[in-house]
Amino acid sequence: MSTRTYQRWSPSQWAEYEILDSGDGARLERFGPVVLERPDPGAMWPRRLTVADWDRANAHFEPTGKSTGYWVKHGSAKDRWNMNYKSDRLNLTFQLEMTKFKHVGLFPEQAENWEYIAEHLKPGNRFLNLFAYTGGASIAARAAGADVTHVDAIRQVIDWTRVNMELSGLDGIRWVVEDALKFAEREQKRGNTYDGIVLDPPTWGLGPKGEKWRLEDQLTRLCEAVADIVAPNGFIIMNTYSGISPTALETLWSRLLPTASSEVGELCLEGKDGHLIPTGSLIRLKAKS
Repeated sequence: MSTRTYQRWSPSQWAEYEILDSGDGARLERFGPVVLERPDPGAMWPRRLTVADWDRANAHFEPTGKSTGYWVKHGSAKDRWNMNYKSDRLNLTFQLEMTKFKHVGLFPEQAENWEYIAEHLKPGNRFLNLFAYTGGASIAARAAGADVTHVDAIRQVIDWTRVNMELSGLDGIRWVVEDALKFAEREQKRGNTYDGIVLDPPTWGLGPKGEKWRLEDQLTRLCEAVADIVAPNGFIIMNTYSGISPTALETLWSRLLPTASSEVGELCLEGKDGHLIPTGSLIRLKAKS
């Protein structure tokens, strides 16, 4: 790999999203017209705004377990609403929803990766999104004219992505309801390659037939398959919220693609007062021809 660098990426082109405040284990965020209070254990600093400011949120999340809970709405907050992301390259619309997993169907920090995708793909390029969730990367790639394959194990999530695609005025994404590792390994056997690949593997999960996924057991196998199906001069974006450090990602990929150039670091969000909130580890690789 090329000279080591460590970066912090934070999207700068959001008009409809902002972190109004954070601290004491939570974030106060605006998603379009809706302000939400959500837990964030990494926000260990004191809050900047007053209790009255936080109490103006349209809803707050009450956890009942490690990854589940429920929303408490204040006033007439909607369960679903739309939100737009617009930049020089992209004009995307997403349907958001308060889910029992604290998420709302959008990770705003991923806009940094959407911009990278839109910049590096050309019409007709092949793009693969593994563990694709509600498909921000897939929609960005399709907006750039790429031939997009979107893989996720949960049918309802793919249906959600289809809504986002249509709201964004797009069509033609290939949907695959399948375990991402199995799909990547089949593509490996077929000799298929992609000009861009995104993967955001969860710590644990279930496949469409109840197969158990544990990242620690399958990470190397997954990355080996992806390394084999990236086309010459293609790129790989790997993001993880699973606690794997950027340095570990860099070392892993240096063993698999030793000639690739890379950039590694943290994906962040910038608060309204300018401070950065880390959200996960990120590595981007460019394969050699």
